[in-house]
Amino acid sequence: MKIVVLDGYTENPGDLSWESLEALGTLTVYDRTPGDKVIERIADAQAVYTNKTPITGETIEKCANMKFIGVLATGYNVIDIKAARSANVVVSNIPSYGTDAVAQYAVALLLELCHHIGEHSDCVKAGEWSRSRDWCFWKHPLVELAGKTFGVIGFGRIGQRTAKIAEALGMKIVAYDERPVKELEGENFRYVSLDELLSMSDVISLHCPLFPSTEGIINKDTIAKMKDGVKIINTSRGPLIVEQDLRQALDSGKVSGAAVDVVSEEPIREDNPLLGAKNSIITPHIAWAPRESRQRLMNIAVSNLKAFMEGNPVNVVS
Repeated sequence: MKIVVLDGYTENPGDLSWESLEALGTLTVYDRTPGDKVIERIADAQAVYTNKTPITGETIEKCANMKFIGVLATGYNVIDIKAARSANVVVSNIPSYGTDAVAQYAVALLLELCHHIGEHSDCVKAGEWSRSRDWCFWKHPLVELAGKTFGVIGFGRIGQRTAKIAEALGMKIVAYDERPVKELEGENFRYVSLDELLSMSDVISLHCPLFPSTEGIINKDTIAKMKDGVKIINTSRGPLIVEQDLRQALDSGKVSGAAVDVVSEEPIREDNPLLGAKNSIITPHIAWAPRESRQRLMNIAVSNLKAFMEGNPVNVVS
């Protein structure tokens, strides 16, 4: 079997091994593949892996040997699923490799918003503490989270894990999900409507998939329903937020802080409205990327192809 990885660099920049995948066939790994090279590179491949390189209906039509597409991620919007289904091409994704990593990162973003640790460290190294007339100083209001309400939009694996960490910090948990699992409710957690969550949360963390029903779920109208001074965290998908609306809310102080690891177009455009917004943190889509998480992703990617070769495909989205 010929196996091609179209954009392997972000999954494995050199600290992992492709050996387990190579054991399944003749493997070619490209760090990146421009759009006009996709068909050329996978024309005679039976199995193709992609992370963010699109595989269009035209590509599927012209690559008749292709029988399996492995997505090196959870989201699979870069694949024309309808075309794959019509061509009997199996598409498998990796649904739960980064739960702990992303939950940990979401709370790390929140703690940075509350304490501005990086900025305070930079100030000390720049000599401000040495020159200070007082024994301590702070550049921003510092926030204690215990007793505050943590609102989770999308209460799947990652949302639940993030909520557990927030609960350990002493926060009260509420969640909005289109498919609530009432058995999860307890003394310190309950499901609420979206409007209730918006109005009562001190922190709102986004963990829902990007669907037509969730695109732009954070916008000027929903922000208007939030508490003054709310903090917003997004480690899910950039288009969940109308970025211009969030920019205006940050600059006005309605939202006291926002930390996002994802934006509407990646890599981020130089004219993205959030660049330069007050009290904002933007990181380059790295919540998923600890080595442990990427190794788990690699293992599942290999297992997906093995299962397909044995005639029992798993994690099928097509």
